[in-house]
Amino acid sequence: MKYQIPLNRRRFLYGTSIALAIPTFESLSKGNTEAEQGPRRLVCVGNHLGFYPGNFFPEEDGKDYLPTSTLKPLEAHRADMTVLSHLDHQLNGGHKAVQGFLTGIKKEEASGFPTKNMSLDQAAAEHVGSDTRFPSITTGITNGTDMCWTRSGVHIPPVNNPAKLFQGLFIQASASSRETQRTRLKYRASILDALQESASALNRTLNAADQNKLDQYLTSVRDVERQLQMSNQWIDRPKPESPIEEIPDEERQQVDEVELFYELMALALQTDSTRVTTLETGLGFRTSELDLESYHALSHHGKAENRIEQLQVVESFLTTKLSNFITRLKEADIFDRTLIVFGSGMSDGSIHSNRDLPVLLAGGGLGHQGHIICPEDQHERIPLCNLWLSVLNWFGSDSERFGRSTGTFSLMDIA
Repeated sequence: MKYQIPLNRRRFLYGTSIALAIPTFESLSKGNTEAEQGPRRLVCVGNHLGFYPGNFFPEEDGKDYLPTSTLKPLEAHRADMTVLSHLDHQLNGGHKAVQGFLTGIKKEEASGFPTKNMSLDQAAAEHVGSDTRFPSITTGITNGTDMCWTRSGVHIPPVNNPAKLFQGLFIQASASSRETQRTRLKYRASILDALQESASALNRTLNAADQNKLDQYLTSVRDVERQLQMSNQWIDRPKPESPIEEIPDEERQQVDEVELFYELMALALQTDSTRVTTLETGLGFRTSELDLESYHALSHHGKAENRIEQLQVVESFLTTKLSNFITRLKEADIFDRTLIVFGSGMSDGSIHSNRDLPVLLAGGGLGHQGHIICPEDQHERIPLCNLWLSVLNWFGSDSERFGRSTGTFSLMDIA
């Protein structure tokens, strides 16, 4: 199959090696301006236990592939998605390496990288800044996959209660609560000021190695400062009205939670409360809708046919929920400006493999290719971080590197 690499402004600059600022050429622009079309949005969905490769990857490449059991629930959206084979981060470690799905770097190896093990969603959130109430919203079912990480290498735990997420999105805090929050922010800011002054004085007495450690610490301080500024800006702004009834704070079956989180994520994007959101399906995921044994136990299928058949049921359940979410975004007329990343930092859970990761892209107005089989040869393999870098560039970021990227992903139109 032949792929055409589109000419965009970024690729033009790289090709000419020009480092000067030049005007945007209208002949290289695509469609209307962002102001006319609306902002771009990013959704990342990760499943801790991966997807059985035989259930996930089609055998054929291109747009006319025969759908696997995991992809069948997404058939209505075939023209709007791309499945990618033979992409990974060259990481090992089984469950521990799953945390590198959106980062390409394990936490233990992050110290040598300028942005540590920052995840794709947080890099996009930095680009959004304070344009929305929430730079990003992370959600999760049961224990998360440790999928989201800040620039300073701090894990962001997911919100795992739909009622709390609903309140954060739509329930306006009382005047007294807002004043308490403002006071708390001022107090935290004063502590940060004192830490900055002490650190600056200390810096003059440290050797090079310790100065580097201090710089990493100050980076995390600056991250907190930026969050404080964003919070201050939004304290008194009214929240949007919810088009659905308030969600009571009570225990729910996890089938309800999956639907609710997807619904709340769609509403958060539709009301522009955020432009970056994630959903993590954790290690202990269970649902009463499926009469199955432990999902974790099923992932250790040992190639037993009955367990693989049950995995088909679970994985089809997860892609059915994704399909419903895509339909919801299409109905809200924001799908073409929303790029969905769906997959896992693990492929075959039975052998704890972190190679040939299941990855699917949907939406974003891309030139979708159906199924792209990337080079499998070790010397030609494409790092998954190349795809993440292209996603960031699509989102609007000028980043030239991400994680272990060696360039952008050139096998599909992702401009």
